[in-house]
Amino acid sequence: MSSEYYTVPFQRITFGSQEEIRQPGAIKAALAEFFSTLIFVFAGSGSGMAFSKLTGDGPNTPSGLIAAALAHGLGLFVAVAVGANISGGHVNPAVTFGAFVGGNITFFRGILYIIAQLLGSVVACFLLKFSSGGLAVGAFTLSSGVSVWNAFVLEIVLTFGLVYTVYATAIDPKKGNLGIIAPIAIGFVVGANILVGGAFDGASMNPAVSFGPAVVSWTWTHHWVYWAGPIVGAFIAAAVYEIFFIDHSHQALPTAEY
Repeated sequence: MSSEYYTVPFQRITFGSQEEIRQPGAIKAALAEFFSTLIFVFAGSGSGMAFSKLTGDGPNTPSGLIAAALAHGLGLFVAVAVGANISGGHVNPAVTFGAFVGGNITFFRGILYIIAQLLGSVVACFLLKFSSGGLAVGAFTLSSGVSVWNAFVLEIVLTFGLVYTVYATAIDPKKGNLGIIAPIAIGFVVGANILVGGAFDGASMNPAVSFGPAVVSWTWTHHWVYWAGPIVGAFIAAAVYEIFFIDHSHQALPTAEY
């Protein structure tokens, strides 16, 4: 590839080719995204269902919030780690979109990833419903007193923190040994963000995480917030990091990874 492709932020964005989605490497990466997302959503959504069954309380209690943060943080750490060497371990359409904005993944490969992530979430939620004996898989909803615009801004800020962390620890060519702890850092920031935003709108930060429960429960109230907020937050994080911090002039980042 030419050096020009790696010098100017946002001019490196590429759409690729439709042929890309039929390449064995792309299909293998999408399959890795499917299983990683399934693992993450099964652990995260399943923790809320298990907590409700054991205590009779909803997840929006202090102890339920801590349990959700821990389960999502640990689950994401594992999901990112097991997918990192195959697909980059996005596990999130917002992360994939942020990587596309920075020119680190092609449009067609990104679409393949997002489809796999959404399917992984849906399958995880159906498995949860079946294996729990028919317990409800709760969709993301806004808490009392929280407007859609409150939630929209909250999702933007929370996802900004997540995607900024992904850029700093996994995408930046200068990350060096920091890349080793990327899955831990990404899991930690999601767990911390759930402690902040979980009581307000569930703190999704991930359209796939919201999509699976919405399909299984067929609950779509305010669902757009859990897409629009993360996408905007991912765009801002990618723009900020690409413009102010990242330097591709010395080392090219393969588009197959993030």
